[in-house]
Amino acid sequence: MGGALDSFGSFTRYFLQNERSNLEYLSYVMLIFGVQSFVLLQYFPSPYGRHGSSAWGFLVNGKFAWFTQELPAFAIPVLLVVFADCPQLGASSNRILLGLFLLHYFQRTFIYPMLIRGGKPTPFIPYTMAISFCCANGYLQGRSLTRFVAYPKTWMTEPRVWIGMLLFFVGMGVNIHSDHILMNLRKPGETGYKIPKGGMFSFVSGANFLGEVIEWSGYACACWNLPALAFACFTFLKPCSTCHATPQMVQAGSLKITPRKEKP
Repeated sequence: MGGALDSFGSFTRYFLQNERSNLEYLSYVMLIFGVQSFVLLQYFPSPYGRHGSSAWGFLVNGKFAWFTQELPAFAIPVLLVVFADCPQLGASSNRILLGLFLLHYFQRTFIYPMLIRGGKPTPFIPYTMAISFCCANGYLQGRSLTRFVAYPKTWMTEPRVWIGMLLFFVGMGVNIHSDHILMNLRKPGETGYKIPKGGMFSFVSGANFLGEVIEWSGYACACWNLPALAFACFTFLKPCSTCHATPQMVQAGSLKITPRKEKP
């Protein structure tokens, strides 16, 4: 036991001594896993939602799964702010950009799960994958913005920042509104598949996925750093995490950007 603790302590010291480069490596790993996931999802369905089954492990209550898998992405940056050395947090630009990240995950952690009515259970394997992703991403985004990324004092006056923030809030609005439509798709007691209508669902089938792609693309534009870019790309490509994107749209047949017509 003592040997294991010594090894863990040595690894932790090494990681922290080379933290900047390790954050860069973690960003590249996120990009690689995103591409890998995109390729795999061309041949296999995502293992949750209507494609979820006990073949991917025992089923976890939907509300509980969503709350606990999203929580690390919110909690880890907050813990870093409270307990870690945060030399860049004195800059207003870093605080605002970190605030965007925390705003999203506050809504997804504490508000969205409470609004879920029923909700399909999540298989254990994708559930643990989602937790792992949110832990890594919470650390990656939180640590980069609080310790390493230094912006010029005029950063918040840059056009790319305002464009990025606009995209972020537009995407967040699309995502929340689309989720509202989905949660009210069926009346109490109704079952079976129903096609969502209204909002961006008038143009794409995966409007909630599209909202997150727009949101995190805006975040990457405003932050203009590698960790934010890696997250935006992963959101666009990833299959089995909390922020869904293009592979699911492809499986749902939602690459149609023209308005859908009702069948007679």
